[in-house]
Amino acid sequence: MELDFVFTIAILIMSVVIHEVSHGYVAQMFGDPTARLAGRLTLNPIKHLDPVGSFLVPVATYFLGGFIFGWARPVPYNPYNLSNQRWGTALVAAAGALSNLFIAIVFGLLIRFSDLLGIASEAFVDIASIIVFLNIILAVFNMIPVPPLDGSKVLFSLLPHHLNYIQDFLERYALILIFFLVLFLWRFVLPMVFFLFSLITGVGFSF
Repeated sequence: MELDFVFTIAILIMSVVIHEVSHGYVAQMFGDPTARLAGRLTLNPIKHLDPVGSFLVPVATYFLGGFIFGWARPVPYNPYNLSNQRWGTALVAAAGALSNLFIAIVFGLLIRFSDLLGIASEAFVDIASIIVFLNIILAVFNMIPVPPLDGSKVLFSLLPHHLNYIQDFLERYALILIFFLVLFLWRFVLPMVFFLFSLITGVGFSF
């Protein structure tokens, strides 16, 4: 097994763990202790890993498609416990993607100013680039407004009541839409990922 693959899997696992823990912490901030009581407010990956999404799917997509895709077990929360019933669900949902975007920005800026900081080694830039790229993918993909992705919860919080039929439609055909997204629409999302990578790091995409 290639060393790059091992590093990439490790980075993906920690990135999705941070993503899920962020949901739990924001829910806790708004009064919901569900994640804490379930022992999920921890960066210990063992508490969050999903056998299929964290191992089988990433390995399969890497060797069959040349890319890595995966997920962790969702951190539980109870929206009825949130102190802000209007925006609480949207903020909890957005927290995961925002945490990934924050990670991407931090490591992207380290790449951008690596010469100035004296850390411009090829090994550092390669690893940091993987961190930035994977976290941008996680942020962008999860904010697509298709259930069960986080973007759908944000969208549903913003929809006025007279547009509830949109939520009904998306929830009814969620599985079909996800397959359609992964198989056909992802190629239109990737240019946004490449653009954000270049914008944050200041270097062209070179994967």
